[in-house]
This record gives sequence, C-alpha cells and structure tokens, in this order.
Amino acid sequence: MTDTRPEAPLASRPVSAREGVGIPHDCELATDVSATGTVAAGSSERRLVGVDVARGLALVGMMAVHVLPLAGPDDGMSIPWVLAAGKAAALFAVLAGVGIAFGSGGRRRPSGRRRDAAAVSLVVRALMIGAVGLLLGYVVPADRAGVILAYYALLFVLAIPLLSLSTRALVAIAATIVVVMPVLSHLVRAALPAGAGANPTFTDLLTRPVELTTELALTGTYPALPWLAYVCVGLAVGRAALTSRGVVARIGILGVVIALAAGGGSWLVMNVAGGWRNLEATALLTMSAEDYTDLVVWGPSGSTPTTSPWWLGIMAPHSSTPFDLAFTIGTSVAVLAAAVLLGRVASRVLAPLAAAGSMTFTLYALHLLMVSSPVQPSSETLAFVLQLAVVLAFALLCSRRFSRGPLEAAVWRVTRHVRRRVMEARGGSAHTGSTPSAEAPTGSTPSADAPAGSPAAPAGEAPPARPAPEWSVGLAQARAERGATS
Repeated sequence: MTDTRPEAPLASRPVSAREGVGIPHDCELATDVSATGTVAAGSSERRLVGVDVARGLALVGMMAVHVLPLAGPDDGMSIPWVLAAGKAAALFAVLAGVGIAFGSGGRRRPSGRRRDAAAVSLVVRALMIGAVGLLLGYVVPADRAGVILAYYALLFVLAIPLLSLSTRALVAIAATIVVVMPVLSHLVRAALPAGAGANPTFTDLLTRPVELTTELALTGTYPALPWLAYVCVGLAVGRAALTSRGVVARIGILGVVIALAAGGGSWLVMNVAGGWRNLEATALLTMSAEDYTDLVVWGPSGSTPTTSPWWLGIMAPHSSTPFDLAFTIGTSVAVLAAAVLLGRVASRVLAPLAAAGSMTFTLYALHLLMVSSPVQPSSETLAFVLQLAVVLAFALLCSRRFSRGPLEAAVWRVTRHVRRRVMEARGGSAHTGSTPSAEAPTGSTPSADAPAGSPAAPAGEAPPARPAPEWSVGLAQARAERGATS
C-alpha cells in the first residue's frame, strides 16, 4: 500500500485512492446505484448479472490501485495502474447513473409523484452515503486511499434535475460538461485555495462548510461538477434497451470510439500543436521537474494546476480535463457493455464478481478499513490477494442468505419508507416503483445504500424472507414458478 517510488509527492498515492468507490459505487458509491431488480426470464436476468459484474470489476480495480505498487519492475507504470487508475472510479460513477435510471423507472422516465419520490429518495441516499463517507474520513489516511463517498453524495443531489430528461438531452448535457466544465473549473480554481488533501470528515462539515463544498464540487479528488458527466452518461445508458444484444454491442462500440477519439485528440493537442513544449516551459516556472513529471505521468489529485491552459490538453488519470473525462467515459461504457454481454453467457463463472458487485457499498467500506489497518502484510501483492479473498468470500456468503449487503440493506429500508411516505402524502399508492416499460428491469428499485447497486424490492413491498441473489442461475425460472411477475 505504500508507494514504491522514493519521495513521490503525496498526490500520487491519493490518485490511486481515488478509484474508490464507487464507490457509488454497490455502485450507488454512488451509493446504491446499483439497481438490479426482478426481471423477465432469460436475457433480462443475464443483463443484470453483467451490470453487477461491471461493479465488481470496478471494485477490484479500485482495490488494485489502492494496494498494489504504482510502478512495475522497470520503474514504469504497473499493469494494474495502467488498467485501473482513473478508470475504476469513473466506471463506478457511470454505474451510479445506470442505477439511478433503473431505480427511477428504467426506460420510462419518471414524472409527477414518481419523479418526486425518486428525488426525495436520492436526497436520503446522499445523506446516508455521505455520512458513512465522512465517518470513514476519520480512519482512512489520504495517502492510503481517497474516500469517494462524500463526493458521490453530492453527485446524487446534482442528478435530481436529470431524472426526467430524455436520452438525447442527457447525452447533450454530458458532452457540454465534458467540454465546458473543465474550462470553467480551470478559470474558477485560479482564485480558489487548493484542496485540503485529506479525506473529508464531519469536522470539516461543521467547521468549514463552504470550503468543504468547494472541495467536493471543484478542487477535491473526485470533483462532482465535472464528474456529473459520468452520471449523465450512466442515466442515458440505463434508459436504453439493455436486454438487446445489438443495442449493448452498439453502446460498447461507441465507447471504444469515444476513448480512441479522446486519446487521439489529446495526442494531437500535446504533440502536434506544441502542448508539451508550452506546458513544460510554463510549469517549470512554479514547480520542480520531478513534481511536473509526477503530475503528467501519474496524474494530479482530481484537478490540474491553473498556471497554463495547456494543462487542459493532458489525459493523465484523475486530471478531469476534457480528454480525461471523454476517455474514461468511453472506457467505462465499453467495459459495461462487455460485462453485460458476458453476463448473458457466463453467469456461473462470473458469479463471484457479480456477488461482490451487488454490495459494493459494503465491500468498499470494508476494503477501506482493511487498507487503513496498522497491521499490513510485508508484500503489497499478498495484501491485495488477502483483501480480494476477504471481499469475495464475504460477498458469496452474504449473497446466499441476503439479496443485499448490510449497508445496502440499511439504505434500502430507509429510502423505501421515504418513497412510500412521499407517494402516500401526494395521494399515490404505497408502491412507488414506476411501471417499467419493455426491456427495463422491473420489480425492484435499486437500494439506496451503496456505490454499487444491490438489488432491491419495489418500494412498499416487504422483502422475501430469504431473497436469492440476482445473479444466481435459474432465478427467473424460480420466480416464475412462484408466480412472481417480472
């Protein structure tokens, strides 16, 4: 868990930590953004397996970046860092948006009472997830891991106005954020103090609420305003017909194209247009060559310096530049599509990942506690293997008896009650789940508890005595035999 590079700036390690989350995220690191629900037999069930598999992959990627060495034997980037740095946290955020879409009606956009109930539910989720994140801030050193949950809480609140928007509008907003928000952030942050560099806590909330809000929105490790693009994309994907192989394949291809275009665009700006030459000349006036190299290679702590506009052309992990946002949106969408397609044909093989992906909020918190333990194995590889074994074993054992993890269950119970009260207060039915349209997950809303989405039953319904995990083979058939609707 310690950096293998001598005297590396603190920013390097938190960068790896930034993967967290996602916390949402279960993915509703965003918190319970994971929304896997009762579905029709066949492809629908497998699709949900794929969504949980994607969450599981994001969790494992985050763990690898937090624990394994940043550098390889040749002092270059290690393979885990190349594969996961900046990408795992982005995938969690995109999956948060997918979970919000599932939980607010699937392919049918919510309106009226359903929209109000979904909005209040998101606020409650944000409060609960944010509270856990602020508590973890007391025990998780920033040089070990960056706790993403408080940032996710703000993302959930910012997502409320997006609930009823069309897919076209969501894509347009995401594109606008990718292009415009980093530029605005660059201009505004020039007049703002740098982030504290520590994980946020309740003490920060009480003693410096304005500064903390600024960090969560712009200057912190996972700045919510530019990261809202991930949620917009996730909402758009969650509104799509994900039970269609063709639709999922096209989404995956589009993700690859976006990632390649972002990489090519950054290369042209920095290599052909003179970006590196101009950036280096300006940057070395205010920082050492070592610090400059560390920033452009390993990535900053959520945002770039404001000394030169050429910083906006880089694509380093967690730089939140237009090219970084576009690239990680592309990789996230591509990984999600691949996981959904694989989930249709390899659900048994992928069961451990899917089980972990159904309770990422709980497992993310567990991982952070393990990372923060004063007693660590001497080998970083051994530490990662042990943590992975604990996480997967806990997920498999817990999923045999429960359909969601402990933290997911707590959030789900509270949000279910709140949604029901909102519907009843406005003259609606106690069952707040929106009527799903064809090819949308039906029967349950995402639990509001965790960054990765754990399956949840419809609001207003009591969960079964011993719900089966959504990824288990034959689940749809078993439900059909019980006369359950999907």
